Amino acid sequence: GDGSASRCFISAVWERFSLTATYPWTCLYSVAVPPPEFFGGWLCFIVALLQIGALTSIIVDLAEFFGCVAGITDSMTAITFVAMGTSMPDFFASKIAAQEDDTADASIVNVTGSNSVNVVLGIGLPWTAGALSTGKSVVLRISG
Repeated sequence: GDGSASRCFISAVWERFSLTATYPWTCLYSVAVPPPEFFGGWLCFIVALLQIGALTSIIVDLAEFFGCVAGITDSMTAITFVAMGTSMPDFFASKIAAQEDDTADASIVNVTGSNSVNVVLGIGLPWTAGALSTGKSVVLRISG
């Protein structure tokens, strides 16, 4: 029917937009990342980690700049915009998994797994590193 043709058109437009928007990145990474066959894949892995670090630094600088221009504190910018930006890929992955799976098991696993990793790595690792670097024990006091 007409709804099917409309959905096909929107899908085609979105696909064309996605390919056009990601083409510069595709070209950059096809040149900037060495093939995994070199040095057993370690060179590719190290270069990818360095690029993730560089892009993270750029994103942080842009978020700080946006917060400065908008008159928003760094902590509020981090809590809202940066956190939302890091959660959106998980959201879309869960949405697609829920749409394509009859039971939505993969979607539930993705939501719980990604949040668990965010809590463990996002809070646990910096806390552990801070405790180890200062040499002081960390005590949690829960009153209730």
